[in-house]
Amino acid sequence: DCPICCLPMSLDETKSTMMTCCSKKICDGCVHSYKMRIYQEKLERICPFCRHPAPKPEAKEELDRNLMKRVNANDPAAMAQMSFRRHEEGGYDDAFRYAKKAAELGDAGAHCELAIFYLEGKGVEKDAKKEVYHLEQAAIGGHPKARYNLGVKEEENGRRGRAVKHWIIAAALGHDGSLDALKDSYEDGLVSKEDFAAALRAHQAAIEATKSPQREAAEEAAKYGKVTKLSDV
Repeated sequence: DCPICCLPMSLDETKSTMMTCCSKKICDGCVHSYKMRIYQEKLERICPFCRHPAPKPEAKEELDRNLMKRVNANDPAAMAQMSFRRHEEGGYDDAFRYAKKAAELGDAGAHCELAIFYLEGKGVEKDAKKEVYHLEQAAIGGHPKARYNLGVKEEENGRRGRAVKHWIIAAALGHDGSLDALKDSYEDGLVSKEDFAAALRAHQAAIEATKSPQREAAEEAAKYGKVTKLSDV
């Protein structure tokens, strides 16, 4: 959930911002509302959560220093973010190391990333058993993509009934791919009309729970290139 408005986060990662000063992910609705206040009242640019002075987006070194401070403080979210950065840069060994540490500290997303490392053999040898293990840990932690991937694994192994159970859980968390998989299963006669209807309602409820006037305003502002991110002010 967003630590400011306490509403569930959208599964779309582009609709939130991670603050390097405190490693908190804040929804675009809260970021946009806060930015508008800064712009209108000529306030100092600070983090809307921890109130740390916010560096300019071009101050990459300061952003990196803030992130490393959180990494050195054993912040799992910061470690997961550092893993993502190293992966993007092609530093797979470091990316795996950071993801492993974040997972050990309980980050569900890091478990999901580790599953990908073991699947692709980047930064570590391929290991199907460890891939599934980390998918299971991520799914237990509430990670919808990992839950969906477990369903795909079950389907590949011919266990469509177990796959459907995973997809029902993930769909209830708002995962679109799982709902599509359930639709295919329904058309194949593997899911009853009642169960598919229930999954559809649960999925819609999860999506609706992520909406707010502030988030809608942020989306509208983004369409017209207005202030939406902290770096835009």
